[in-house]
Amino acid sequence: MVAMLMNIHDTINSIESITPKEAIILQNELRGSVIARDDFGDIKLIGGVDVGVKEGIAVAAVVMFEYPSLTLVETATATRKAVFPYVPGLLAFREIPVILDALVKLSRRPDIIIVDGHGYSHPRRFGLACHLGVTLDIPAIACGKSRLVGEYREPSLGRGSVEDLVEGGEVIGKILRTRDNVKPVFISVGHRVSLDTAVRIALESARGKRLPEPVGMAHKAASNRTKDGFRKR
Repeated sequence: MVAMLMNIHDTINSIESITPKEAIILQNELRGSVIARDDFGDIKLIGGVDVGVKEGIAVAAVVMFEYPSLTLVETATATRKAVFPYVPGLLAFREIPVILDALVKLSRRPDIIIVDGHGYSHPRRFGLACHLGVTLDIPAIACGKSRLVGEYREPSLGRGSVEDLVEGGEVIGKILRTRDNVKPVFISVGHRVSLDTAVRIALESARGKRLPEPVGMAHKAASNRTKDGFRKR
């Protein structure tokens, strides 16, 4: 874990010092680094990541589980001033610094992470899950609660129903029903995971709920830190 984050301070400083115009250029440069195929070994530890921001303060939670049993192993949270301005499509630059603060507190490195947010299903095909995955060179899956870009047909109401999320004739993600008769989630590639595998892991991890358990627990952990002064975005 230490090796993965040995340059954490340099990474945070570089992200926080960048301008929105430079951030867009960086996203366009880094999107070619995304590996959209399965490039990992056995998954024994899976992490969930979520961030909340209010009044310029960001709160991150990373929750780690054994996989596939989904036995809770460890939770880490962190709070940091959000230096980068709120700009749609550039939320990674507000959120990655505090996520790294939380990740460095874990005693072990997750084998894969599920991020509350978008990955390849992003205007520049480089959302938070891609940015975090490439930065840490870790397999990452994006699980969004709402659409950012693209068009889709509503999946049928049964658990496991899937439809393509498409933009410009390209499949950029999947719409996945994780539970009967509940709103679907928006799954896309983050890094070193294929889209089909991302859908499978998200569905397996949902355990009868709308959100995969790692993301749902990360949301709760961050909410516990934000309830007395911060609000989940």
